[in-house]
Amino acid sequence: MEEIEGAERPVPNEAMEQTAELLKSARREMAKRIVGQEEMIDGLFSALIAGGHILLEGVPGLAKTRAVKSLAEITGLVFKRIQFTPDLLPADLTGTLVWEQSSGAFSVRRGPVFANLILADEINRAPAKVQSALLEAMEERQVTIGETSYPLPDPFFVLATQNPIEHEGTYALPEAELDRFLLKLLIRYPSQEEEMRILDFAAPFGTAAGRKDAGAEKADPAKPDAVSPHRVLDSASLEVLRAAADSIFIDEKIIRYITAISAASRPLGQASRAGREGLYRYIAFGASPRASLALYRCSRIRALFEGRPFVSPEDVKAAAYPVLRHRLVLSYEAEADGLDADTVISRILALVPVP
Repeated sequence: MEEIEGAERPVPNEAMEQTAELLKSARREMAKRIVGQEEMIDGLFSALIAGGHILLEGVPGLAKTRAVKSLAEITGLVFKRIQFTPDLLPADLTGTLVWEQSSGAFSVRRGPVFANLILADEINRAPAKVQSALLEAMEERQVTIGETSYPLPDPFFVLATQNPIEHEGTYALPEAELDRFLLKLLIRYPSQEEEMRILDFAAPFGTAAGRKDAGAEKADPAKPDAVSPHRVLDSASLEVLRAAADSIFIDEKIIRYITAISAASRPLGQASRAGREGLYRYIAFGASPRASLALYRCSRIRALFEGRPFVSPEDVKAAAYPVLRHRLVLSYEAEADGLDADTVISRILALVPVP
């Protein structure tokens, strides 16, 4: 496990201005393809900076795949999409050994996982063998084919999607794999205003022009600049963002606050404390130290997104939901009482004193 260290000094103003301009450009390019969904977009950029994986959960039609493809265009990363199905084999993901008749030897045929940005579509439809193959790739950044391990490209990100309303033909992701995801983002329905913008954006035959209340002039979707994002983040600019995030100051009290939140999510040894028995009957297993590290990183990145050179308790609270919601294993009592992970996280945050 990596050691947590605080920054010694805040980010210089020049660095903050440079990172703010980079983030503004990236968000502007994403807006060419995605209407609204600010939480998802910021989550994608957070994982890009932190070097972590993301689990996207939402019903079909909320632009999950479109957002990942747009991120690949903005960053110029090699993108591969893998459709997970119950009959998928590990070799379909990682690759296999192929016998070459001409040379009389086996050669390696690499699978689609050898890319920078992997979209694992409907990841919960794959069986356990495929999940274990993906687990090695996510954690070790390598793939074993035959007796040899091959390193994956750098950077390497897995953005997995799952549909929360379909359970037939699906496999629940094991906790060990869920813990490897930096964030779990819930993709929500757009507002009515945002959905009207989506219709205007996607209808080149004149939806906006035909409405009497269409005010400002709309961008023409037929023009490439209106729908195709430009590459605005390369390896150099990504290093600038990472260096800025590493330089965000985090006080020792905030670090103690982060570890206190993780400790408060663990029922073992905690249930005897006065006033907490009502919470811990809803939690079967709490967050691991990997969750503390993820919360530490994402709190600093959120402060960077907010344009502040230091981490505040509000940054920690905001980052706690996407960091912890897939790491808490809720009990049957929580399901019976209609409690979801976000509600339990809210109760945990209410119990831990704010510095």
